[in-house]
Amino acid sequence: MEKFTVLNGIVAPLDRANVDTDAIIPKQFLKSIKRSGFGPNLFDAWRYQGVGEPGMDNTKRALNPDFVLNQPRYKGASILLARKNFGCGSSREHAPWALADYGFRAVIAPSFADIFYNNCFKNGFLPIVISELRVDHLFNEVNAFPGYKLTIDLERQLVISADGSTQIAFEVDAHRKHCLLNGFDDIGLSLQQADKIRAFEALRRIEQPWLFG
Repeated sequence: MEKFTVLNGIVAPLDRANVDTDAIIPKQFLKSIKRSGFGPNLFDAWRYQGVGEPGMDNTKRALNPDFVLNQPRYKGASILLARKNFGCGSSREHAPWALADYGFRAVIAPSFADIFYNNCFKNGFLPIVISELRVDHLFNEVNAFPGYKLTIDLERQLVISADGSTQIAFEVDAHRKHCLLNGFDDIGLSLQQADKIRAFEALRRIEQPWLFG
């Protein structure tokens, strides 16, 4: 899993509350269990005109010019700004996969659905909870200034504006922070105990040889 330390990136504002996981990555694209390839269909029903299906050439599909991610000023955005209850709905892990595959590394919102929030951390993606008042301020800033950027410093747990005038502290669980900073997913955490695991297996072969044929 890629480490998350400091992120400096363009912010894209998704000014909708209760964005569910079927909006993030529609159900027809869930046939694959690979973590890559979902970015072109992120927010598919909103990004494109017409219904998308697996295998379609998205470069030939008509874009919805009113959707925020299709506006040139937000090209290359790596931070998504959202409203309350982001990631509600079904528990598909494909949602953070799609966001990450598109190029986002973090999403800022007043609140998240629990399962989506937990899935984000397991996939190297940082969900940041700040107050609605702070979110309103950031929406105003993003809309007013094309190319608006923020810096997210995970070690210091701060969201910082480009000129440093805005610094917003956020909370994050200490264990999850440790995993993100070091790039540890669940498998990576287990491998930190590889020597102990091997020692346990060696001892078990001696004490319970019948288990190994």
